[in-house]
Amino acid sequence: MSADSHFKGWAKPGPVPPGLSAGLTVAPDETLDAISGHFRLFQLRDGHRFSTDDILTAWYGTTWCPTARTALDLGSGIGTVGMIVAWRLPGARLVTVEAQAASVALARKSARFNGVEARYEIREGDFRSPDVLHAEEQFDLISGSPPYFPPGTGVESEHPQKLACRFELRGTVADYCSTAAKHLAPGGFFACVFPYEPAQLARVEAGAREAGLVIVRRRPVVFREGEAPLVGLFGMMRATDLPEWFRGQTWTEPDLIIRTREGKIHPEYSAVKLAIGFPP
Repeated sequence: MSADSHFKGWAKPGPVPPGLSAGLTVAPDETLDAISGHFRLFQLRDGHRFSTDDILTAWYGTTWCPTARTALDLGSGIGTVGMIVAWRLPGARLVTVEAQAASVALARKSARFNGVEARYEIREGDFRSPDVLHAEEQFDLISGSPPYFPPGTGVESEHPQKLACRFELRGTVADYCSTAAKHLAPGGFFACVFPYEPAQLARVEAGAREAGLVIVRRRPVVFREGEAPLVGLFGMMRATDLPEWFRGQTWTEPDLIIRTREGKIHPEYSAVKLAIGFPP
């Protein structure tokens, strides 16, 4: 779901972004959009645009791991999740990993514009490669918005950014789980979003189990009140970090509703927006 309809015109006065004095400009094929507080995000006008799924992933991870000092975002795209995490955890050091050069360029531009380069490292490459994430690196919070569909199972966009964000060109949800398990610090938390219909839910559960992770909590997301959940938010921890009696426990939270039956923003989603730096 595009976030444009939710976020257009939400910007409130705040500190002057460093990018305004750094000579950064918006190219003809780009837009510069509000993302968290005074933070802004560069996006391609006709490319991949940040989504509600990305926003919820960042909110969920920082809500349940609010004291993280180090954070990693896998498959970070144009930097939506990472930038929200950076805004919500101003004392944290972040690493993001993205394989598409065009998305990396936009993310670096946003990081410079928002003045977070000193604590925000953007790496270009496949997060499954040992050359991108080193074995000894550990993070308190890891986040990911995996692509949802195997190639050939739906209508594939001709735009490379859009294609890679929806279809599993470089890894599946199982790869996200496996990588997270390898790089979580002791007691660390992995937050991700994935479809909630039964077959897809089985995939994320299997990916967690095979990686040695426990889904300690999950929250179904309903985009319109009265409809079935389309996606879910999942919070995972390494099984070996948990007491043995707790390893089979998963707390399913009440549905998070985005819009009411009448199409208005649901009060709880208004609270989510406030939490990431926007008015309801």
